[in-house]
Amino acid sequence: MTSINNPILSVQGLTKHFPGGREGLIGKRDVVQAVDGVNFEVAAGEALGLVGESGCGKSTTGRLITRLLEPTAGTVTFEGQDISHFSNTQMRPIRTQLQMIFQDPYASLNPRHTVGTIVSTPFKINKVTPEGGVKKRVQEILEIVGLNPEHYNRYPHEFSGGQRQRIGIARALALRPKLIVADEPVSALDVSIQAQIINLMKDLQKDFGLTFVFIAHDLAVVRHFAQRVAVMYLGNIVEIADRDTLYATPKHPYTKALLSAVPEADPDAIGARERIRLTGDVPNPINPPSGCRFRTRCWKAAEICATQPPALLQIGKTQVACHFPE
Repeated sequence: MTSINNPILSVQGLTKHFPGGREGLIGKRDVVQAVDGVNFEVAAGEALGLVGESGCGKSTTGRLITRLLEPTAGTVTFEGQDISHFSNTQMRPIRTQLQMIFQDPYASLNPRHTVGTIVSTPFKINKVTPEGGVKKRVQEILEIVGLNPEHYNRYPHEFSGGQRQRIGIARALALRPKLIVADEPVSALDVSIQAQIINLMKDLQKDFGLTFVFIAHDLAVVRHFAQRVAVMYLGNIVEIADRDTLYATPKHPYTKALLSAVPEADPDAIGARERIRLTGDVPNPINPPSGCRFRTRCWKAAEICATQPPALLQIGKTQVACHFPE
């Protein structure tokens, strides 16, 4: 596995199992293997895209990184510090540097609080008094994310979906963090607004030297924002590569299938591209397939795929977990 010199974030063997239902009345409780041994690193100042179908474990991974969830196993190392099992008190100074933007701008903002209260909350929780006072700083942040500073006393219901997501971004930006985990930040927005929010985040990354873990299921959006892309399937990472390499020469059959489904604006390109239709559904994470988890839907599957889980190995510029890579 390729290593990044002094990564800002390093995830090793990250695992999260949730308790499921019971087998029978007093039987053993099922275990949902949401994330199962995930490894990746993120360099300071880069944007890593984390993509995959719904239910693959990417949002759970984001919540494990920000410690909104406790890992079952593995480590999350932020700026050289293992924060995997930090208490809330230990996490408080870390949270000034590690923030999250949530998927639904409607659900992530308290409707009873004004914009000023929402964006100033991180200052109050962390007992930080910015120069010039909290109100002045909040109004500056609102202006940075493209909102009117005079909206300080307005409530979330008075804003559109795109404006609400800008409020969420302003809240994440309040304490000038180093790393932001963006969990599907544009999937709940109109397509016309998505580009505006993506461009805003790209500008913020450049202006403030931010590092992003950008979680999405839309490969076209990820291509526009992330410098490197990690592909997840059923709790595992199956491929990691820089954007240009992954989109031009995908190595894992699952990545190839995902990319074949991305809408193409050029009619000539549509005819030239092979559309790969995967058979069957994503297996149940309570009882995932043995060996390679993708084998039940893969056209390359052989006997070794059922008995031996493929390791994430370096092939050229790509890390891929497949016995028969492209």
